[in-house]
Amino acid sequence: MRIGRVWIGGSNPVAVQSMTNTQTADVKATLAQIRRLQRAGCEIVRIAVPDSAAAEALPAIRARTAMPLVADVHFDYRLALSALEAGFDKVRINPGNIGATWKVKEIIRAAADCGAAIRVGVNSGSISRQILKKYGGATPLAMIASLADCLEPFEQLGFRSLVLSAKTTVPRDAIDVCRLIDENWRYPQHLGLTESGLPFEGAIRSAAVLGVLLAEGIGDTIRISLAGDPVPEVTAAWELLAGLSLRQRGPVVYACPTCSRTGIDVCGLAQAVKRALRDETRPLRIAVMGCVVNGPGEAAAADFGICGGKERGVVFARGKRVLTCSEARLVPELIRLIRG
Repeated sequence: MRIGRVWIGGSNPVAVQSMTNTQTADVKATLAQIRRLQRAGCEIVRIAVPDSAAAEALPAIRARTAMPLVADVHFDYRLALSALEAGFDKVRINPGNIGATWKVKEIIRAAADCGAAIRVGVNSGSISRQILKKYGGATPLAMIASLADCLEPFEQLGFRSLVLSAKTTVPRDAIDVCRLIDENWRYPQHLGLTESGLPFEGAIRSAAVLGVLLAEGIGDTIRISLAGDPVPEVTAAWELLAGLSLRQRGPVVYACPTCSRTGIDVCGLAQAVKRALRDETRPLRIAVMGCVVNGPGEAAAADFGICGGKERGVVFARGKRVLTCSEARLVPELIRLIRG
């Protein structure tokens, strides 16, 4: 299916999502964050719509960006209708907290009329008491039962432009429930570990879950949810996709772990290379190696690379040594070579 200009599902590549954390009613700040996310490589942006003030800002946001936009709505079905009327490409709802079935059906009909998609999301914190009692808690099977209940009005109305998701903070449960969704339904699936934590810890926990699922061919869109600035979510998502050889945007800079043989500042040089190439979008592989043990072979296998010696180093390009220079000149010479 199509979410704005992005196609998901089937043989389409896994799409990278993130979510703004500005006050949605602040149109200027929200648009500025959308632009930052777009520059980082975000392909679909979700925006929270918690109240009428946020809903009133949606037409102005939609009019000033071409990015695929998703409205995140809970409790009040009228907010979802406002987002669809404003031209948003998708709404994210949990039918369990929208209320009466007729309200959910109003959203479905409005989405069908304007050609928008709906993401049906359930999570471990919003399962009915009856299901919790039946399954002994917020287990993967309980989340699947909750999702099945949520899908009934969509099936009754024949609405097919659906994306499914089920989220929990427990990594093993997140893997199991996403596998069950893949076994039971053929709709595109959005992956994410909810409330995963601060940037470092959250990225590792998310990669542990999403990496398993993506390697099994499960998942059509992903978000690595991190506390704070959302831009690192996008960076982390692209690193994960590149690590699995699924997609790559911009350079992958890899470096040796360093040891007592290291004769140059590997970490500092690698960071300098990443900073210098932050706007590069070509899928390059760049090696920063610190000694002669594995360095020449590793650097030669990359598109471009540095192999260091004692305060000196060699710059490589596609397997060939280009020049030898001082440590201070390694990054400038490497960047000059990459820029051509």
